[in-house]
Parts: sequence; structure tokens; C-alpha cells
Amino acid sequence: MLVTAEPWPTLVRVSGSMFADERAVVGAKVAGRVADVEIDLGDTVAANAALVALDRQEFELQVAQAQAQLEASRAAVGLAAGDPVEKLNPENAPPVREAEAVWNEARTKSQRWAQLRQQNAVTEADAEAVKAGEEVAAAKYSAAINGVREKIATISVHRAELALAQQRLTDAVVAAPFDGLVVERHVAPGAFVQVGDPIATIVRIDPLHFRGMVSERYARRLALGQPVEVLIESISEPRMAQVTRISPTLDPLSRALLFEAEVANPDRSIRAGLFAEAEITLNAESQAVVLPTSAVIEFAGVEKAWKVVDGITQEQVVATGERRDGQVVILDGVAAGDVVLVHAAAGRVGRVEPTGQPSADPSLTETAGANGTHPTSLDNRGGERVDGETP
Repeated sequence: MLVTAEPWPTLVRVSGSMFADERAVVGAKVAGRVADVEIDLGDTVAANAALVALDRQEFELQVAQAQAQLEASRAAVGLAAGDPVEKLNPENAPPVREAEAVWNEARTKSQRWAQLRQQNAVTEADAEAVKAGEEVAAAKYSAAINGVREKIATISVHRAELALAQQRLTDAVVAAPFDGLVVERHVAPGAFVQVGDPIATIVRIDPLHFRGMVSERYARRLALGQPVEVLIESISEPRMAQVTRISPTLDPLSRALLFEAEVANPDRSIRAGLFAEAEITLNAESQAVVLPTSAVIEFAGVEKAWKVVDGITQEQVVATGERRDGQVVILDGVAAGDVVLVHAAAGRVGRVEPTGQPSADPSLTETAGANGTHPTSLDNRGGERVDGETP
């Protein structure tokens, strides 16, 4: 056969494990006693589905208390149920209108007494006392406005307290953060949980992430989007994926680079934690000198091929590389353009001549036969005939 450079994609095989897309230990946001547990190991849950329900009675009372305080603060400034606080004018509040009326009365009285003082109808001390009463009424008016503004602020405080109480009531039901499966439940009915205590562990396994490491020599050649064939021992068919994440640094101990490949798992047939192997195509366009494995024979730890030089077959020591699908890469000893025998085990020293064309020098074949070797012929299709076999 004629040796040629053939497509030989650069592949790297690494070992790793399958990891869940998301894993969350769901905790309690409020303290309380567990009333109902809706899930157990292996259950499928939807996003926002109830996992555990706490006793809601105390939380409902807190909501009622906050609602009553809010209504009381609204009534203090004359707001009816449903009236927006933002449209309230402090000057129209009942306490302010009362203070304004007193102030207007004191101001009118002060003006009248000022006129009487000009007529010497009253003493100066009496006129000053009336004037002071006007100033007191003005101060009470300002205080009334400030008091209403304070009550409006109090309304905002009570409204926030009501929202917090309602949120605590909602949080009494612990919900799933995403669609997934229950790995473990951590509570039982009747248990008392504090804020942050674990309730259940949820995982999402569609998609899964294969996580492995490539050696330092391939680190610079690894890139996002490169195809990955994931082989899982318990799954008959390999899963195709792509490199989706690459660590920015190499591990200082192993001198290897961590990467991830996203593997679709719509039927959830693959479980997180499974051992897997991945074959990464680093360069799909690379070529190499490749021979069939039958063209290379090993004897006493030395690999050889039968190479045709000037029409004569002779043994050639070769250095081999990766083997794949019945072929082997030749690193040294044979180059593109050389001619070798496909079946090295049947190789002999002799002249190679095309099938159907007599040798120009029959004595070479006879001499080879006389030395204990046998003639070898090459047919027009590139196959060889050894030891006088019929092609």
C-alpha cells in the first residue's frame, strides 16, 4: 500500500464525573414548627411547589396585628379605608384644621386689641397678653402640621410591618427554588426549625455537566465549543456535548486544567455522580501518517514494518503513536509516499512487482528464492501477494 497523510483528529481522553446542573439545600426563612411535609427522597418537584409547611397560626396573628396598627394610624389623620396616603395634605387633617381655627381666632383678637390699644381703651399689658396668645396659637398650628407628618411617617412604618408579616406568612410554606429531584429531606412533622435550618436538598439533572481535567500539554489547545463525546459505563450509547466552561487557572498540584461539558439529559436517565470518560476533539483538521495495525509487527519489543525500497521489501523499524479503530500513527520510520506491505506478519525479503507484469530481471527473484526467501508481488490495486499466493 502507498503511505499517505490521512485526516487524524487530535483526540484527548480524560476521566471525570457527572455533576448536577444545580444543587440547593433549601433552608427555612422563618422559625416555626413543621406542620406538613409534602416531599420525600426521589420525588420530582416543580419550581415554587410546596416542600414543607410550617404552623401558620402565629404568622396569621402577626398579620392581623400589623393590619390593625396600620388602620389606627390612618384613622388618626382622617384617612378612610382605601384612601392613598400619598394624596393626603397635612393642612387638611382634622388636628391641623382645629389648630388653624384657634390661630385665626387669636390673630383676629390680637388685631382688635391692637386697635383698642391705639385708642387707649385697654392697657398695654392686656394688648401684649393677647399678642402672646396669638403667637402660642401659631406655634400650636405648626406643631399640629408636624404631628400629622409624623403620623404619615408612622403609617409608612406600619405598612412596612404589615408587608413583613405577610411575607413571613408566605415564607411559612417552604417552596422549591427550581424544577428538580429531591435528594434528601431533613425534617419531619412536629420538628421545630430555626431560620436557616435545612429543609430539603434539591438537584436539577437536566442538563448535567461532565467535569474533567486535561494535562498541561493540552491546556492551551482546549477551547470553548470543542466537541466532546462522553462515555458513561452504564449507558450504551455515548452522549455528544461541547466544552462549555474552562477554569482560568491550572491546578497547582496536578498541573491539569479543569473544564466542563454540558450534557443534555431530558429523560433524566443519567444520574449525577456517575463516573464517565470524555473524548475531546482538540483539532478536527489535523493529519498524520497512519497504517493499518496489520502493517506493523512487534518482535522482541521492537516494532517493524515491511517497506518497499527500490522494488525490494525490507524490514523497517518504526516508532508508533496512538492506535484507533484498527489504525496506528507512525511517528518515525515510514513517511508519506513510501510503499509498505499491509500484512507485515507475512512479509519476506524479495522483489515486489506489479501483478501481471514479468520482472525485468528474473535472476533477482531466483536469487531471493535461493537464499531461502520467497518472491513477493504487488497487484495493481495496491494489495500484495506474499510467498506466491494468488491475489
